[in-house]
Amino acid sequence: MKAVALTRYLPIDDPQSLVDVELETPTATGHDILVRVEAVSVNPVDTKVRSPKPQVEAQPKVLGYDAAGVVEAVGDAVTRFKPGDTVYYAGDITRPGSNAQFQLADERIVGRKPASLDFAQAAALPLTTITAWELLFDRMPYVIDGGGNGKSLLVIAGAGGVGSIAIQLAKRAGFTVVATASRHDTIDWCKALGADHVINHREPLGPQLKALGFDTIDAALNLADTDRYWTELGELLSPLGHVGLIVEPRGELRIGDPYKAKSIGIHWEMMFARPRFRTADMGEQGALLDRVADLIDAGQLRGTLTDTLSPIDAANLREAHRRLESGTTIGKLVLAGW
Repeated sequence: MKAVALTRYLPIDDPQSLVDVELETPTATGHDILVRVEAVSVNPVDTKVRSPKPQVEAQPKVLGYDAAGVVEAVGDAVTRFKPGDTVYYAGDITRPGSNAQFQLADERIVGRKPASLDFAQAAALPLTTITAWELLFDRMPYVIDGGGNGKSLLVIAGAGGVGSIAIQLAKRAGFTVVATASRHDTIDWCKALGADHVINHREPLGPQLKALGFDTIDAALNLADTDRYWTELGELLSPLGHVGLIVEPRGELRIGDPYKAKSIGIHWEMMFARPRFRTADMGEQGALLDRVADLIDAGQLRGTLTDTLSPIDAANLREAHRRLESGTTIGKLVLAGW
């Protein structure tokens, strides 16, 4: 099968950073399904895993943590899918990734593809959707049906992949959503997704929130830079508030006042935790994706695809990584077709 892989961890401008390879097609056993991959998307985790380091892989390593495709075969323990079903999923960071014509995925972390979306549109969703959903409704103490009624939520980096989903889920849960963005196109994107207000993350947040009538906020999702906003969010969050984090800090965080004084809940989200550690509830990811498919097909959530490259090959994946590393992408970038 065709695949895009690496053996050395190099800057993305190096043509050897991602290369086209031929690999053996894997076989589905147990709870695994074999998926014929039709589209993939890129996420910051792809660039972080690929980032330069001295390590050398003995065998080609396939990245990619979002896919949509068709079930080709199933293992003997599979009960949720059959050959011919269309699916979408984010996969497992400890296993070969989606940048290949065929990929094995545990059925328990796979969802049925939204019927109203094509493969490219569906591939844009899984990782960011799972991240936003788990952060808001599993890690933080809210529920999607009205859990945010009467509460305010600040979404830092609202136009990014996770932010684009988080805004929509938070609005559906009833939050008053304040997103951050700094360019005209990203501001317009956040508003189109339902943000009630948009402020500039390049300026101090407190005065902008106060001008909107918010002395404090009930909850915040810092989806961009844990260190940069740590002190400011501690000041802005209400007593008994909550902050959600997805980016590891560069240094040590001082988890004292005002976080301790206010009893602020600090919540980390790593969407690969369930499959990586094979938690007893790992099937919740498949159920989550099925529910999101229903919401998409009912018109209650919208996709976040903004650009598509074709075909899926090393040259286009290098270009996708370059764009993501520029820090200027909006929504999600997808590659489709072989």
